[in-house]
Amino acid sequence: MASKFSSTLLLLLSILMSIQLLVSAGNFYKDVDITWGEGRGKIQEGGRGLALSLDKLSGSGFQSKNEFLFGRFDMQLKLVPENSAGTVTTFFLSSQGEGHDEIDFEFLGNVSGQPYTIHTNVYTQGKGNKEQQFHLWFDPTAAFHTYTIVWNPHRIVFLVDNSPIRVFNNHESIGIPFPKSQAMKVYCSLWNADEWATQGGRVKTDWALAPFTAYYRNINIDGCAVSSGTSSCKSIGSTNNAKPWQTHELDGKGRNRLRWVQSKHMVYNYCADSKRFPQGFSAECKSSRF
Repeated sequence: MASKFSSTLLLLLSILMSIQLLVSAGNFYKDVDITWGEGRGKIQEGGRGLALSLDKLSGSGFQSKNEFLFGRFDMQLKLVPENSAGTVTTFFLSSQGEGHDEIDFEFLGNVSGQPYTIHTNVYTQGKGNKEQQFHLWFDPTAAFHTYTIVWNPHRIVFLVDNSPIRVFNNHESIGIPFPKSQAMKVYCSLWNADEWATQGGRVKTDWALAPFTAYYRNINIDGCAVSSGTSSCKSIGSTNNAKPWQTHELDGKGRNRLRWVQSKHMVYNYCADSKRFPQGFSAECKSSRF
């Protein structure tokens, strides 16, 4: 009964979040460039929406025109329906170069009737291995839902319909690198990864069902744009007139929601994979997850 109530509450919060984003959403014509796919990416609804498609020849993708050093990044997605095995839909931040930083949302498709897997990861200076994965408490193909990355010097928060599913704190004090010096762009894509994406690569993409299409809507970026090495934010460390994302941390309700998601819907945690890390877990695993 408590679990059903929690699910209902999270769905109500998602509706409120969607209404809020409608007021402040950006425009795909203004905010992004379609960078690959040879016409498989199409801006729709006067710039409010964007569709990416995948067939046997190619997937497709887009990236933000600007790069950012910290911010809040919201995107509404409706994922590939029914048999999406082998496909990966993405929404992530990344810098460029060999020692790049990256903050990932990846949505791993599955056969009909089986849940999508949300794959999250954080790379700093080219090194990741910080994966956590989740199954959602709703069907992400039936309607649009909001996926959010909040990134400030203190922490990275992954949210689904404004409910936190993961927090990656800055633990530089104990020797754990944290992405805070490289500006990143927003990237989104739909591509084939059937060598690993679905059930460890055992289930392949059924090309008879192509083209596969994922829909993006209501992009909203509130961050510190960087141009020629200069940030649009005067001082990220100042609390005077700071935007909420600049000092974002979980309150009591947020911590309770995070506990619920991680206890009921987490399906993989690098901090608990002793077979993969027999030498011991990374130091941040021993610290508070909030």
